[in-house]
Amino acid sequence: MRRIILDTETTGLEHQQGHRIIEIGCVEMEGRRLTGNNFHQYLQPDREIDAGAIEVHGISNEFLADKPRFADIAEDFIGYIRGAELVIHNAPFDVGFINNELRLCETGQQVSDLCTVLDTLAMARKMHPGQKNSLDALCRRYSIDNTHRELHGALLDAEILADVYLAMTGGQVALSLGSAGEGDSRAHEERIRRLPEGRSPLRVIRADDSENSAHQARLDAIAKAAGGGSVWERLENSSAD
Repeated sequence: MRRIILDTETTGLEHQQGHRIIEIGCVEMEGRRLTGNNFHQYLQPDREIDAGAIEVHGISNEFLADKPRFADIAEDFIGYIRGAELVIHNAPFDVGFINNELRLCETGQQVSDLCTVLDTLAMARKMHPGQKNSLDALCRRYSIDNTHRELHGALLDAEILADVYLAMTGGQVALSLGSAGEGDSRAHEERIRRLPEGRSPLRVIRADDSENSAHQARLDAIAKAAGGGSVWERLENSSAD
């Protein structure tokens, strides 16, 4: 399945109050692999950005002054997402803004006419009820490094979400570019070094008397600090019985 991991940045929190999209970032995935066919665009919103929003994403009104409007890129964007599954964290927010932009430029289409949508926030809430499920929280939970992110950015957040999505749906957290299919057994076999059956047995090197004495002294110190026998002594005693 072709998936598009998508994120947006906006001038504010509610499109119903006239707020607009100022950045769209998408990464394409085929068969759980990144294709490199990304879509990234800054947009002129024809309105001021809320100060609180600038603190989140760092995009200024001056930076966007010469950027295209959504209507200028609508056809390319529609062609890019058509037929895919959109993977979005807190999908109602982004989809609401995208639908508003499509309405304003009179395309006659909405997201539901073009593709399906998977909300990773809803998925995370089912998998981890009662826990924090923000993108940052999920990165910590799945040991995904997002330390390079100081501000929110649509393309960067989409790339991070792709890592999170793979971890949530199958444990894979490393994204790779390439056309090889999943389960390429030949490539897997080439990475395995097999030892010959007639090889010599491995050499066993046993501890000498001085090493055994040092080990026992360490066990005695642990037992004294713990106020009782160490785990190793209990195991040795049980095996002797």
